Amino acid sequence: MAALPVFRWRLAPDGYATRRQLRARGLRPGGQGVAAQLERPRRRREPLVAYLYRVDLAKPVRPMTPARWAALAKANAARRTCPACRCDAGYVIPASLGMCVPCAYPEGTSHGIAA
Repeated sequence: MAALPVFRWRLAPDGYATRRQLRARGLRPGGQGVAAQLERPRRRREPLVAYLYRVDLAKPVRPMTPARWAALAKANAARRTCPACRCDAGYVIPASLGMCVPCAYPEGTSHGIAA
């Protein structure tokens, strides 16, 4: 098994990009393996590592279909729905509470209406 080329932080040659850099260009890795890695040294800890992919082998991002938009909207609606009162909270329910703020602290307010 061949070792990956390792580059110092900010010194990668042209033609390589991280996943985020590919996404910013409208690309995705497209099944290719990691081509190289960047290492950023840190004191008293292991270095930070970023994986690089070849830009010339990257494929365009798949477009959003109406079905994918609908699934995304349904998932986001589920994150906003309080499991206790079944109301749309209007914001993503915090995982630390597990329910909307009025249900978590019933003595404070009554579903957005100040007492």
